[in-house]
Amino acid sequence: MIISASRRTDIPAFYSDWIVNRLKEGFVYTVNPMNPKQVSKVPLTADVVDCIVFWTKNAQPMLNKLDIINAMGYSYYFQFTLTPYDHRIEHHLADKAKIMEGFKALSEKIGRQRVIWRYDPVIISNSFSVDYHLEQFYNMCCSLKDYTTKCIFSFVELYAKIKKRTKDIIDQEVDFENRNKIACAFSEIAKDHKLSLETCSEKIDFSNYGIRHSSCINQKTIENIIGYTINGKRDLNQRPHCSCIESIDIGAYDCCSHGCVYCYATSNENKIYQNMRQHDRQSPLLLNQLYSDCKIRDRVVTSLKNGQVSLF
Repeated sequence: MIISASRRTDIPAFYSDWIVNRLKEGFVYTVNPMNPKQVSKVPLTADVVDCIVFWTKNAQPMLNKLDIINAMGYSYYFQFTLTPYDHRIEHHLADKAKIMEGFKALSEKIGRQRVIWRYDPVIISNSFSVDYHLEQFYNMCCSLKDYTTKCIFSFVELYAKIKKRTKDIIDQEVDFENRNKIACAFSEIAKDHKLSLETCSEKIDFSNYGIRHSSCINQKTIENIIGYTINGKRDLNQRPHCSCIESIDIGAYDCCSHGCVYCYATSNENKIYQNMRQHDRQSPLLLNQLYSDCKIRDRVVTSLKNGQVSLF
């Protein structure tokens, strides 16, 4: 089983104590976002959790928890989003210099192969031109080249639910011409810094620039980390162009206060802060919202290891 922690919120930044407690207890409750009365009890013991994929924009609160997680025998890696935007786009995100320090500290602690840099999403607007991105991407590659091996990027998607809050900030999605300009230039910059460059959920094929269409929950990455091959299957519940393998997400929507205008996992700030106030680090739920008539079922999970040691 692969655990995603989490596409829905930033667990390392806001809920690091909670995730450590869940691993110690060996289980977690997850709520169906479409039907909150459906609750699953998911085992989190190291014998069935093959790998944990952490998603974050600020790893600092998690750094002093990693030795505990290591001692319990869990394998994991980080998808770490680091973008060139200011508070107009990411309203409440911590200072970028401090976040960069956290990225480097994380890499030094767990190894650069286990920290994937996400330059995601690419936004083109009056404030953030193509040239702006090329300059910023170059500068960030210079800073991060010794602390990661890979960068994954994608272009902003203006889902219906986020169009209202991006009005007057993001006019439109990135057009075909600018996507190709950026892909071509990013490819050369990444190559000069010996970084692999890949896309996430991208409908355009950039292989002519040496850019692979990849995945964030990536089977080969997991196999390299855990030292075994696994029987992964493509996750059909994700976006059409997503190549991620199946995982169980243990996060919840509307409980991340970074305030990113492009985020599909949040709706409004009042709801976010209300949810975050309800959080109990000792609870089996990320958000303490069990209905009296909810149905809790035991989710049957198994390790995906097929017993063969990976050679790569």
